[in-house]
Amino acid sequence: MLITPLYRPQELAFLTQYAELKERSLQAGPLLPGTPGTLYLRRGSGSGYWYRVYYSVPGKQSETLVCREDDTAGRDAMQDRIDFASWSAKQVSALRKLGFQVADKAVARVLVELHKLGAFEAGLVLVGTLAYMAWLNEFGAIAVSARTQDIDLARRQTLKLAAPLEFLKTLQATGLPFAEVPGFPSTQSSTSVKLPGVQGLRVDILAPGAPLGHIIQIPELSWAAQAIPHYDYLLADPVPATLLAGGHCIPLHLPEASRLVWHKLYAAANRRGFPEKAAKDRLQAATLAAVLAETEPENLTSAFDAAPEEVKRAAALQSGALEKLLARHEACHALIRECVKR
Repeated sequence: MLITPLYRPQELAFLTQYAELKERSLQAGPLLPGTPGTLYLRRGSGSGYWYRVYYSVPGKQSETLVCREDDTAGRDAMQDRIDFASWSAKQVSALRKLGFQVADKAVARVLVELHKLGAFEAGLVLVGTLAYMAWLNEFGAIAVSARTQDIDLARRQTLKLAAPLEFLKTLQATGLPFAEVPGFPSTQSSTSVKLPGVQGLRVDILAPGAPLGHIIQIPELSWAAQAIPHYDYLLADPVPATLLAGGHCIPLHLPEASRLVWHKLYAAANRRGFPEKAAKDRLQAATLAAVLAETEPENLTSAFDAAPEEVKRAAALQSGALEKLLARHEACHALIRECVKR
């Protein structure tokens, strides 16, 4: 049986293309939600006004007042933002065809809104499968990634927001019909919102704590989070990065990749009744580890040394299961064996 590598590297020219998009997006300020749109001049009985007409979500046309007809500077500033959004959408489309990871439009709409409100700069961190997808792009690694209908957001400590941000209202302001997912039992606060339908996008708030699933109040979001053991370790040193989603390159923060490897192995070892999710966690950990073993092996080792003992023990339990996954990455498997034998 032919065993293939877990990833293959992007060509340098494509990495440069991604790096340029990322750099310009980090400098762009708040991103325009939805499609780039066009400027439209509307005149009534009095002065004329410029509006941006666009699709805020698929199938829903919206418009936003820009400025008075005679405000040339205001009109030109918005046209520049529209031009950048159009360029960005073309770049994302091209990168998708080249094997870069791109999340869907609903994910983009949520994350653009949170970026606009400064939630990521305030300390919110993207975790889960979307964080894994973002790291693949950051490392220039082409690999298989299962589609996800979840956005997992984590908060290690109180978010340093300029103004309170009501989580449910913020997501409903996207124009998508998010509704609160009732807590279980029903007396518990909700930690999630979801779009209608079995496959509807779900957004979860997570935070460090134990036991798993314990409810933690997040007053600055007027919401609650689900406790995840050892998330304080995972979120200790978040890294500025971007995620490609819809037609956007969205600035945000990710957990350090090496810590994500070890925490995903911990998660895989502690899944109960969900073997397919444990396999997904293990595959994602193995793929990132294989990349790191080639590029930043010392980071993988130092992240293991910093891990809680329970995380180290869980990683040791997964070592055997990683052997087949890492059959084409012997240096990585050797590095993991070296770590867990300490």
